[in-house]
Amino acid sequence: MPTITEIIFYILEKGLAQTLLLTAFGLLIGFVLGVLLALMRVYGGIELGWAASGYEKIFRGIPILVLIYIFAFGIPDLFWYIEPLQRPLASIILALGLRSGAYQSQIFRGAILSVNPGQTEAARALGMNGVQSFRYIILPQALRLAVPSWSNEYAVVIKDSSFAYAVGIVELTKAAYDFSYAFTGFWALSISILAIIYFLLTYPVTKIIGENQTKKLKKLGLGGGSV
Repeated sequence: MPTITEIIFYILEKGLAQTLLLTAFGLLIGFVLGVLLALMRVYGGIELGWAASGYEKIFRGIPILVLIYIFAFGIPDLFWYIEPLQRPLASIILALGLRSGAYQSQIFRGAILSVNPGQTEAARALGMNGVQSFRYIILPQALRLAVPSWSNEYAVVIKDSSFAYAVGIVELTKAAYDFSYAFTGFWALSISILAIIYFLLTYPVTKIIGENQTKKLKKLGLGGGSV
């Protein structure tokens, strides 16, 4: 009869690495897309702004599981150049990244607009052009301003990675399900342990990083402007 410790180690051994992999790549793709879309909204003019806004509305409006099914089954040849066994994994990473990009764009757009406009004017007065003032003045501050909201996005993505079970990827949720299927009397216990694991992976990040960064920003007096 398995012990609680054995259940914990089974779930972590089988699923933790895959969950962290999905989360990391999903956030990375989302970060790149989010910054690009935010720049399009803030500096890209009407046409690029509309395109970015349309992207955000589409990918924020489609459930993540539907996106996974679209890329995994609706477009089966999308990742034709990847080993067949790795294609479902790539589909999930793409779905997580595209959806996260739509949300991260809102985070970075708000952060960019929250930087005091007077700092851009001061950079220009020092002889910086538009690109230089953005790179050295606006972007570093915007990234710091985005940390509290970005930590929440991390929590969303790591929880959304649980939908990978739907296409057979063994991450934390699938590992817990497989264990409870093998030991039917331990369903409630294994799922409860899974819930605690997700809590431990998300709450400390949102609490420690998010709130601490918010306090630091208030002490530094960063922010201002309008979203």
